[in-house]
Amino acid sequence: MNIGIVCYASVGGSGIIATELAKCLAIRGHEVHLISSETPFRFGSYQEGLSFHRVEQPSYPLFRESQYLLPLTNRIVQLSRDVGLDLIHAHYAIPHATAAYLAREIILATGSVKAPKVITTLHGTDITLLGSDPSYSEAVAFSIDESNGVTAVSESLKASTKRALPVTSDIHVIPNFVNCQTTRRCASEKLRNVFCPQPFEHLVIHVSNFRPVKRVEDVIKIFRMIRDRVNARLLLVGEGTDLNKVRHLVRELRLVDCVEILGEQDQVVPLLSVADLFLLPSEEESFGLAALEAAACEVPVVASKVGGLTEIFEHGRTAFLHTPRELEKMADSAIKLLNNRRLRAEMTRAARRVVEARYCLETVVPQYEQFYTETLAGTTLPPARLNRMANKSKSPAY
Repeated sequence: MNIGIVCYASVGGSGIIATELAKCLAIRGHEVHLISSETPFRFGSYQEGLSFHRVEQPSYPLFRESQYLLPLTNRIVQLSRDVGLDLIHAHYAIPHATAAYLAREIILATGSVKAPKVITTLHGTDITLLGSDPSYSEAVAFSIDESNGVTAVSESLKASTKRALPVTSDIHVIPNFVNCQTTRRCASEKLRNVFCPQPFEHLVIHVSNFRPVKRVEDVIKIFRMIRDRVNARLLLVGEGTDLNKVRHLVRELRLVDCVEILGEQDQVVPLLSVADLFLLPSEEESFGLAALEAAACEVPVVASKVGGLTEIFEHGRTAFLHTPRELEKMADSAIKLLNNRRLRAEMTRAARRVVEARYCLETVVPQYEQFYTETLAGTTLPPARLNRMANKSKSPAY
């Protein structure tokens, strides 16, 4: 297949999964074209069958706001004509599915080449934030329904989409995944000593894009409670809008000497592999890729009991999950794990078994391939549009 994958280049689950999926599909013999405003995070070095196409955003005095939708649409049209895309896989409804829809309609109208099918994968924020905003909701719902196929990364997100938007499309759940061969614990005593130079110290880690929904300030508050009872240090990996707030709180709670902020890191496996606990007190998680990576690296997880996290983990067996903002309970669970090596080992082994059974790329990527094949075999027009046309024809004429 000749596949165009549209994604955000910045750090975040949607961009990481889109990029990793592109790499896997190229290895499996497909021609894959990644389309974004800049080289995606974790794109890596040259790989046969995989290419990157930059979307240029021209600046005009008439436009006071940045323009991305139309240049992206134009880039997809050009690429379709140049290489003959079979399908466009848009990760995120807004603006990627909208741009894919526009590109397909332009190609259908001009008849220059065969129009590619459009598949949209919903990752979360496009529904939980944009989808629920009246300024975007109609466009989000329309873009989803105009796709030839729709997937979501969790049952929770599928249900949220149906509740939040007047979407009639069938939504197929395909979870996020990891490379289980490379995303595994590879402990390094040298690296561990960099972060924990004193003996008998524990290392707590948090990885995210530091957006408000991740509640990274709660990470600091929970760590303060942990630090009061256990000799521990905290490693923060990532950047985002809340980073300055986090820095301020670290100083306010007098934790400067035991909190390390590393910023964005392309390789998180070595960092996870030297950690004793992964902390994720998010307000919402449509899937929770960072927590899945932690579990794959045999790091025990303490997280919020929300969204896709409840589908990956079982409370008390493979992780400790608590209602968001139950900071004391999260701290208690963290301390329980840090003080009990046997419990940590049992929990991490159980979590790793779940990852291997359900979330390795060898299990998930073929699900995407099968969905691609089924979508390409379907009708040219989106199923939701055909349903609207059929219902309209049944309506009485006056």
